[in-house]
Amino acid sequence: MNGTEAKTVGVVGLGLIGGSFARAYRAAGARVLAYDVDEETFEAASIETVAGQLDDASLADCDLIVLAAYPDACLAWLEEHAPALGAASTNEGAGPLVIDTAGVKASVCSRAFALAKQWGFTFLGTHPMAGTEHSGFAHARRDLFIGAPMVLVPPELSDPDRLTLLDRALTLLAPVGFGSFSVCDPATHDELIAFTSQLAHVVSNAYVKSPTARKHHGFSAGSYKDLTRVAHLNPSMWSELMCENAEHLTREIDGLIDALAAYRDALEASDREQLRMLLAEGDRIKRSLDDAAQGDATNAEG
Repeated sequence: MNGTEAKTVGVVGLGLIGGSFARAYRAAGARVLAYDVDEETFEAASIETVAGQLDDASLADCDLIVLAAYPDACLAWLEEHAPALGAASTNEGAGPLVIDTAGVKASVCSRAFALAKQWGFTFLGTHPMAGTEHSGFAHARRDLFIGAPMVLVPPELSDPDRLTLLDRALTLLAPVGFGSFSVCDPATHDELIAFTSQLAHVVSNAYVKSPTARKHHGFSAGSYKDLTRVAHLNPSMWSELMCENAEHLTREIDGLIDALAAYRDALEASDREQLRMLLAEGDRIKRSLDDAAQGDATNAEG
């Protein structure tokens, strides 16, 4: 089926992200088919969200297929079902658009683009920039993505074909409610996400390992809450994502270690002026970043 709207959507993986996609499309009136390795999760989703199983026989019914499992599991599913996706795409129209939601793109897209080219289906890398510290279908929300940024990572195409693909994706994703879209290549995505997401999780997770964390109650407020929110995470998922992006993430960690060493050295030397300069520099950079972001928002509104 290949109308302009997503009438039938397939979802692979019914965790927080996949479950939220499923609930968003179901709330928008779409028929949702799904696959999850956990039968209890699938049964729970079938109560009010999922209409049936996503399998080779039902792939051709889908306008959009969302791969929302871990990166390796997404690729394994795609490898197994690539022939059926190719067959579905030889029917009338373009067949289903397949997207993934993994937090790394280079390793996923390189293989997925190759499979799509080999078997003749359409694949677009995506990364919805939304989530919570909780995981699992029980925490999935139909409004999770409303107003959130969405990153699109297309394959190498001619300009007209690339524009057609992106337009199709924007139309199919419209019911979910994303607030903005960015387009980049896989390497750029992974470089930036190492800083904006993965490093933040490493820092937060390491911060709570201080022995002082066990006796902070009554002495903490907003700063502690802000810094520790993402220390609570899914270790299996994040370890896979971080290892897939190790080159970029280790570079960010090295940079942070160097920056922290400068603060430590100033403190050990009781060099108040050096410490003041370091703090002022960080404050200046943050204000500059905030001003630039505000300017971008104003330009977008205009």
